[in-house]
Amino acid sequence: MSRAPFATDPDRSRGRLFPEPASPIRTAFARDRDRLIHSTAFRRLRYKTQVFVAPDGDHFRVRLTHSLEVAQIARTIARVLAIDEDLAEVVALGHDLGHPPFGHSGEDALERAMSPYGGFDHNGHAIRILSLLEARTPAHDGLNLSWEVLEGLAKHNGPVAVPGWALRAQDQAWPLELQSFAGLEAQVAALADDIAYNAHDLDDGLRAGLLDLEAVCAAVPLVDALWREVKARWAGEARLNRLVPQLVRDLIGAMVESLLAETRGRLAGLQPRSVEEIRAAGQAMAGFTPAMLEALAPLRAYLMRTMYTHASVKRIRGPAEQIVEELFSMLHADPGALPDRWRDRCEAEEEPWRARIVGDYVAGMTDRFAIREHRRLTGRTVMPDDAGF
Repeated sequence: MSRAPFATDPDRSRGRLFPEPASPIRTAFARDRDRLIHSTAFRRLRYKTQVFVAPDGDHFRVRLTHSLEVAQIARTIARVLAIDEDLAEVVALGHDLGHPPFGHSGEDALERAMSPYGGFDHNGHAIRILSLLEARTPAHDGLNLSWEVLEGLAKHNGPVAVPGWALRAQDQAWPLELQSFAGLEAQVAALADDIAYNAHDLDDGLRAGLLDLEAVCAAVPLVDALWREVKARWAGEARLNRLVPQLVRDLIGAMVESLLAETRGRLAGLQPRSVEEIRAAGQAMAGFTPAMLEALAPLRAYLMRTMYTHASVKRIRGPAEQIVEELFSMLHADPGALPDRWRDRCEAEEEPWRARIVGDYVAGMTDRFAIREHRRLTGRTVMPDDAGF
């Protein structure tokens, strides 16, 4: 398939911070994807919560499986639009890399703990991981990814008007043009994230018994219409374990079709001839149709009202935040309790960087490692025994 003129061309990449010879068998962006997949931070996503729904259960999403599903959706859309599939995939795979343990609860707690030292932002932390903390060669810190990958991860949700300290430090080392939009591949990856979590959080909520399908249909016309169509198409099928997955598939398909229709329309209006014109467009080129945005609003509201704030979720939020805040407080007060390489880094720095290094360490923890470390350092168990960890 020929490449669209507005696609990001790996052969014309702005390169890497530390120059390297080109690979004879992979494009620059395919090489970046492979480096990210082999990173320690990516493996740790296996034990980082997506939503507080039995995170050790075999059938529920965690950050890793969510990222893989986002990557699949992003790559499919990129192929249809004739843009670079590898770039869309690597941004999708890396978009959640900076999340601390316990999902948004852990991020809220770490933001509070680090507020005197510049705060915490998972998007900026992802850039920090890839540019500094991952060390897989003696040649340099970080994975030395292409400029376009770092730009996409920094700006996949749009221009960054006020970057946090982590992203600002990276931008000072290698400017990412934070005030402009990213290329279309990163924009597609961001919307693939929306598609994945809207559909799969619904799927996990139904599977876990936190959501009732009849109640969802009563509150969300989009789901109701899709469910009626599924039942009509499979009128002789009574097994919900076959019909509900079909509903989820159809929901994903509807969102993908909407994205493609709206994005093609915007591209037809702009007629961009290069990725630079995408960046300079002044608006996102990828998006959902207004009708789909209107249809998704009740679904998002319903998930927030009934799943994300469900009693089984809320009862874990407090202990999760306590674990993260106390870990940061204890390790910041006594860096000697850190592993050797982290302790050595703390001793070489002054504030606020000492606190930020402790934040790096805590943010890198998986859910279960954070629980174990908290228990080891405090002698207390604060997470409910039946929480699924």
